[in-house]
Amino acid sequence: MMNVFFNLLIIAVCGVGLWWSANLVVDGSTNIARKLGISNLAIGLTVIAFGTSAPEFAVTAIAAIKGQGDISVSNVVGSNFLNLGLVLGSVALFRAIPTTQVKARREGAILIGGTLLFIMLMADFKMARWEGFLFLALLIAYILYMFFNSSANQEKIPEGEFKYLDVIKLISGLVIILVSSTYLVEAAVVLARQIGISEWMIGETIVALGTSLPELATSLAAVIRGNYGLSIGNLIGSNLFNLFGVLGLAAILRPMTIDQDAFSHLIWLLAFMVLVVIFIRTNRKISRLKGAVLILINAAVWVKGFLEH
Repeated sequence: MMNVFFNLLIIAVCGVGLWWSANLVVDGSTNIARKLGISNLAIGLTVIAFGTSAPEFAVTAIAAIKGQGDISVSNVVGSNFLNLGLVLGSVALFRAIPTTQVKARREGAILIGGTLLFIMLMADFKMARWEGFLFLALLIAYILYMFFNSSANQEKIPEGEFKYLDVIKLISGLVIILVSSTYLVEAAVVLARQIGISEWMIGETIVALGTSLPELATSLAAVIRGNYGLSIGNLIGSNLFNLFGVLGLAAILRPMTIDQDAFSHLIWLLAFMVLVVIFIRTNRKISRLKGAVLILINAAVWVKGFLEH
């Protein structure tokens, strides 16, 4: 019992470390991006999305190197569920989010299309190295498109002042993320074996929750400041980074395999993505009611997963 408590404590401490270090990455990268004259939506979809996805990058890459494919893939699946379920739902409960400035049709289509492509590639329960390179290429193409078309978002570009301290924040944040994620993965694997829960469910719930804390903090802070484009852009962008960047990098480092029973979770993720895009485009806002529905669905998926595993 003490060993279980100790590993839960390690996971909690590492989760806080990931949240704090991701804020350093976000602060530093945001100021650098604003100095370059990038709009709020473009920052949310690219720079901040990368910053808040850094924990997923680290956790998934380390798990892949250790041959723990279930944790690699389930962390991304769980994080994407949480970003558009618990995180977006919680933010909407706090304050309804207008979506008139968000390119829901474009980003929504990319998100659904990318998830569908991922499911097709994982139909053999494996992700090869060439598939990882394909995903990274798609991510690079998306980033380049966003940067070269940031003026098309028709948003006022926020002012920002670049300081050398921002570079220090960025580098130190990435280092802390790497250390925290290493210990988080190790503790999660040990915990899964101690209490008889599959590595997939640990990755999809506990690990995913820890790595999604930056998205929650960033999106909530943005909504409080009335910056809705940055908030929802961060969540959509983070999911794209998780899908193309995180899984792509992990597969390049080491080809992955997943348990056949876990494949159904990918189908659920696709269905949930479609629902979220419909919510974003309906009535041009995500109301408190929609937020509550997203949270309840996320909770139901967790309960279903625990009962099956």
